Amino acid sequence: MTDTTEFRRRYGPCALVAGAAVGLGAEYARQIAARGLDLVLLDRDAEPLADTARTLAASSGRRVDSVTVDLARPDLIDAVRPSLDGREIGLLVYNAAVGSVSRFLDMTPAHMQAMLDVNCRGTMWLVHALAPAMVARGRGGLVLMSSMSGNFGSEQLAVYAATKAFTLVLGDALWAEMAPHGVDVLVVQPGSTRTPGWQSSQPGERQGPGPHVMEPEPVVTETLDALGMQPHLVPGEQNRQGADILARLPRRQAIELMSQMTRELLPKR
Repeated sequence: MTDTTEFRRRYGPCALVAGAAVGLGAEYARQIAARGLDLVLLDRDAEPLADTARTLAASSGRRVDSVTVDLARPDLIDAVRPSLDGREIGLLVYNAAVGSVSRFLDMTPAHMQAMLDVNCRGTMWLVHALAPAMVARGRGGLVLMSSMSGNFGSEQLAVYAATKAFTLVLGDALWAEMAPHGVDVLVVQPGSTRTPGWQSSQPGERQGPGPHVMEPEPVVTETLDALGMQPHLVPGEQNRQGADILARLPRRQAIELMSQMTRELLPKR
């Protein structure tokens, strides 16, 4: 949906982007502002979040509010509610995620809990808090960021991939439930995307340009254009082709192939 007037009618006047300080979240904020919406940006990293909000407000002329909050906290909705009072949120983008490239038995319970809290519970709580008003208005949008890793388990990504599978299935169900009420739901499964989080997980020699790494801008553009058109998106033609190939393989073979790639992300023992 590229028409800015129609985009604002469907999803305005304000969008909330969770995980908005850098990377894909900051790019979502930039493109949503360019399509005519004000913004509320959430992230736990105060300084980069403030920088993104300040830069975006100056360049777009939109109202941009930033809220520094840990999306893992159990009282998340109570923590952000004062910043949302009086704001009509017509679009939620849940981009926040805690990731880890680690063998399952090497992970601490605290880190696994943080992944569950941010990647799963935070998504549910914000959708549950904001969607009722969208349903009542008969319009709105939910963009939930999953990952291509959520289709199959693979070495080094057990918990992270499982949380992204949760997001995929949750989004499928929300699409079916919300569509009759005029609320568009889109689950996005990006592949490798050049964000600070992705770069920190890569061996040094893999951080440069590569044929299967997308930049944030086209990922977000494809997503916003697809919102309201379909329930699911894998951005990038190469990624879509790769996902189709994996989907046709026997599951064991797909797991082994994915694990062959992901085990190289950690040193061998």
